[in-house]
Amino acid sequence: MDAALRAGIALHNAGEHHAAHDPWEAVWLDLETGTDDERLLHGLIQFVGAIHHATTRNWSGATGLAASAGDYLAGLDPSYHGVDVDAARRALATLSADPEVIDRRRPPPLRHEGRVPRLGDLDFEAIAAAAPALSAEHGYDEAAVDSAIAYAREEVADGERTLFTGMLFEFVTAEEPQRALVARRLGRHVDRRNREYDDVAGLFD
Repeated sequence: MDAALRAGIALHNAGEHHAAHDPWEAVWLDLETGTDDERLLHGLIQFVGAIHHATTRNWSGATGLAASAGDYLAGLDPSYHGVDVDAARRALATLSADPEVIDRRRPPPLRHEGRVPRLGDLDFEAIAAAAPALSAEHGYDEAAVDSAIAYAREEVADGERTLFTGMLFEFVTAEEPQRALVARRLGRHVDRRNREYDDVAGLFD
């Protein structure tokens, strides 16, 4: 859960409010309803949903989700799982009362362990959670990103200096149009690795 939590927070703080819900949702769907972990992730998913609606000027959607998110986060410890839940609740209360505040101020960041995490702060497991979300959000080759994550994990396990880990970090932290260039290079390296695997497949059967 920790890697997904940090990935979603960093995506939100980078302005990727819609993509931020993906890492959280992948974990949230497997949690028992009503547990504190489930309420935290459910509340955060609705938090970024409220921000997304506000930035697209869907005021009723923003206020409804802000109120609901506040309900899910109510009663959680002020720094549950390191998340500044109190600050999130205050931001949601403001948004619920006045969604047009988003036109006057930047969307409120999420704090974790006393900091405002950015994409460049993430470790590999959090990068591996953020990369598919960005790929889906911006229309990149999701299969290539998934393969790159699998190849990166293989390289790390073998103690290799990993090409794919570095490229995934670059993909997640880059801004457009640089990210598009990284995505194309990543796809070429995945294709090359796939061909290498195909060339030796069955040789020792």
